[in-house]
Amino acid sequence: MNTITNKAWQHAQDITLSVLIPFYKDDPANLLHQLDASHQPGLEIILYDDGSQDTKLTQNINHAVRTAKTPAMLISETTNKGRSCARNALTNAARGQWVLFLDADMEPADGDFMARWMNTIKTTAPAIAFGGFSVPDIENVDPSCALHQAFSQTSDCLPAAIRSQHPAKHICTSNLLVHRDVLRDTPFDNGFSGWGWEDVEWAARAARRYDILHIDNPALHLGLESADTLVKRFKDSAANYARFIRNHPEMARALPSWKAANMVRAIPGFSLLRPIFSALARDRAGITPLKVRILALKLWRSSWYAEALS
Repeated sequence: MNTITNKAWQHAQDITLSVLIPFYKDDPANLLHQLDASHQPGLEIILYDDGSQDTKLTQNINHAVRTAKTPAMLISETTNKGRSCARNALTNAARGQWVLFLDADMEPADGDFMARWMNTIKTTAPAIAFGGFSVPDIENVDPSCALHQAFSQTSDCLPAAIRSQHPAKHICTSNLLVHRDVLRDTPFDNGFSGWGWEDVEWAARAARRYDILHIDNPALHLGLESADTLVKRFKDSAANYARFIRNHPEMARALPSWKAANMVRAIPGFSLLRPIFSALARDRAGITPLKVRILALKLWRSSWYAEALS
């Protein structure tokens, strides 16, 4: 592991908030520049390269860190450790009382984004708070990523009033504010690997001891994936889903994914329909309505999650 810091980092005092940005082969320089431009006192920014092994990317981020006016650090790993390990390492490096997790492919939805988070800390001092996220309008999205945009718009981009009805369920580890003591008491489970469910599992444990606040301060998710990538990720996430339901069976039973997986499992030979679901979700012919593609994607995921229940 290698670390670099800028001059502002070495002289910083009274850090309130550490913005933590894990990345793997994504370039967080634009996000770093926008956070730096917010000019928030008491802020530091820590980036964690989870084994990208990209010389050009490393040079670019090194330059962005060294030229930032906000205290900044880059931690570089030589091998990929995974999402949970990355976040735990970032937490250990943080000096602020609170940390804010942001993904490298996100950006503030507006110029008051960081000011709202600082004001939330000042007025509420939450143990855990989630600001939500948004996605670009469909006309601004590459056609290959239209499925991800539509899926996120209907399932994930929810206002705080709706998220607050089931606080632990509607948590993801980007745009997530957490008091540092909460993370020391409840670290992320390093047993998760790959993509998916480590955030919900962490929230399930944390919610047993701490209140979760939901606010409307979204970050814009720019890193939408192609349908091919999304189909692969949903299949690969089944192992993490199995780990989640083993650890939190009561919460799992209350989630739509559990009900859908059980419905699928009760249908003989349902797995034989996977090629159809995959083809509809990918829509290589470009004729399938988005609503049908979303349904096919959900059924594809449920067919793999059904095996995790076995």
